[in-house]
Amino acid sequence: MTVPAQKSAAANVLDVANIEVIYNHVILVLKGVSLSLPEGSIVALLGANGAGKSTTLKAISNLLLSERGQVTKGRIHYRGERVDGLTPNDLVRRGVIQVMEGRHCFGHLTVEENLLTGAFIHGGKRQVAEDLEKVYHYFPRLKVRRSSQAGYTSGGEQQMTAIGRALMSRPSTILLDEPSMGLAPQLVEEIFEIVKNLNEQEKVSILLAEQNTNVALRYAHYGYILENGRVVLDGDAAALRENEDVKEFYLGVGGEGRRSFRDVKHYRRRKRWL
Repeated sequence: MTVPAQKSAAANVLDVANIEVIYNHVILVLKGVSLSLPEGSIVALLGANGAGKSTTLKAISNLLLSERGQVTKGRIHYRGERVDGLTPNDLVRRGVIQVMEGRHCFGHLTVEENLLTGAFIHGGKRQVAEDLEKVYHYFPRLKVRRSSQAGYTSGGEQQMTAIGRALMSRPSTILLDEPSMGLAPQLVEEIFEIVKNLNEQEKVSILLAEQNTNVALRYAHYGYILENGRVVLDGDAAALRENEDVKEFYLGVGGEGRRSFRDVKHYRRRKRWL
């Protein structure tokens, strides 16, 4: 895979500058997070549960208000335009789609009906039909299951449905939250291969929040690691995979063999990351 380097702001589709997020007017969750998403790249947002990954994505897509959260400092620019004051609907029309953690399919609708809900911003039947065939090209399993109620499909099929629904809106940028959650390893690889194909063939830029650091760094071009609402390390994915602290904390490999993050969370790092 060709790895695009982090580029200047002019070449970035998304720039997040020093944002802070507060919930319920008192709980500070993000503490000066900055990141960039270069055009046509996959960027991974990594960290343990509760590090602030999902909150970062919701801040970008302006979904915080529904959870009594708000961006209180910093700025978010999409294609050079400040967007942190826009509605989620405005962002969808600009090509920014979030695939939520937990998939959130409409369980009582069929797989195909779920997919069609993503086409609400397009009016033409021919265009919708073309988009639907494109989704079935990337997700042939969904074509087989198109008439099944989504609530009775597997977790992997629901994740495919959620990503396919996002594709129906013809996005240029996808914010993908924890796509591996609850899936068997073989399905995780299948999902990430499809994400890679969408990036390479459809030229969709992808910001990916993921706890599975190992698989994310194999498919991403660049990565940011969050701890307690702060970015503590960033760099090319290949370099992060070789970083000794990343290996020990997030890949579970250290001098004493495989270890979990819980086992080493109080470990003093070899170097200061900030």
